[in-house]
Amino acid sequence: MPRVKTGIVRRRRHKKVLKAARGFFAGRSKHFRKAKEQLERSLVYAYRDRRQKKRDIRKLWIIRINAACRLNDINYSRFMNGVKLAGIELDRKILADMAMNDAAAFTTVATAAKAALAK
Repeated sequence: MPRVKTGIVRRRRHKKVLKAARGFFAGRSKHFRKAKEQLERSLVYAYRDRRQKKRDIRKLWIIRINAACRLNDINYSRFMNGVKLAGIELDRKILADMAMNDAAAFTTVATAAKAALAK
């Protein structure tokens, strides 16, 4: 059986890893083994943080809604309950945007939520 040499295959694999590792610090962008280890770790971080980003954005929406609610003399949890009872189908993303950019519209929603809670 003839001997199999991996010259071309190995070079392609190394080039692919080193290209993906551009911008990493020091030897992690120059040495194949270190680059491969760091690339695997980086992909794990990227996978984890794509999910964590969604949590962070939702937290930000809640903070913004809560701040606007406090200006309208109601707390966040009572406001969200009132919105649900009033049948207003706006999600947190839209409510947070309203709280930031259209205070008058948010005040209207808050008033409707308070009225629904009073019933």
